[in-house]
Amino acid sequence: MSRLYLAFTATAFQTRLAYRGEVWASLFGRLVEVLARIAIWSAVFTGKPSVDGVSLSDMITYSLIAGTVLGAWEPGYLINEVGKAVKTGDVAVHLLKPFHYPLYLFAVQLGNLGFSLIALVLPVIAVIGMIYGIQPPASVAHAMLFLAFWLLSFSVFFLLATTIGLLSFWIMDASSLEWFLQGIMSFLSGSIVPLWFFPSALASIARFLPFAWISYYPAAVYLGKLDLFDAGLMLVVGMGWALVLAGAVGLLWSRARHRIVVQGG
Repeated sequence: MSRLYLAFTATAFQTRLAYRGEVWASLFGRLVEVLARIAIWSAVFTGKPSVDGVSLSDMITYSLIAGTVLGAWEPGYLINEVGKAVKTGDVAVHLLKPFHYPLYLFAVQLGNLGFSLIALVLPVIAVIGMIYGIQPPASVAHAMLFLAFWLLSFSVFFLLATTIGLLSFWIMDASSLEWFLQGIMSFLSGSIVPLWFFPSALASIARFLPFAWISYYPAAVYLGKLDLFDAGLMLVVGMGWALVLAGAVGLLWSRARHRIVVQGG
């Protein structure tokens, strides 16, 4: 069974790689996006060594991590995959196949992630590193915690995107669901503006929503903005969110399967 899911991952990777023009366009777009973020923060920090204890160097590294390393998660592919399967009726065919549909989606998303890391993330890191330089992790312990948060970030992202994607069974327009998640995620995850620059009331709420574990906490841990105890505590809380979201995915898929069977596919 594991070989089957590995085959799905490999196929997804090869499919993305086959469109060379799209690869170059995506790489150029990602690079321009990060450079634009850095230009904005450079303007904000003009004449100021730091803002609220955060330096321009911190923000350049934050922009690279939150916008590129963690920006490799692409909810559009996953949500559109589910939406297309629902519209065409292919999702009913998946019920007849010897695999679990959410695990199939996970395998496909791993392939997309592998493509993004190799074709987009690493080249952008290399270019930005040569131009601006990149801060190393705050410590070895913070580096190890960052890797744990990186894995958790992907898990939370996947579960959120799958939860939203499965709503296509009731809301047929997957594109509207994609736009909804993209908008919420871009703002509340801290991928554009770190939560430490949010108004205190909004930040106190956003820090405990699952979106914060997608971009803010991994980048903040990398930069040492959280001490090791707080980072460990937030890692546990994030795992709790992952379990809650996994339960939501399981419940929605169970209801969706029942809906397909009752309606006769």
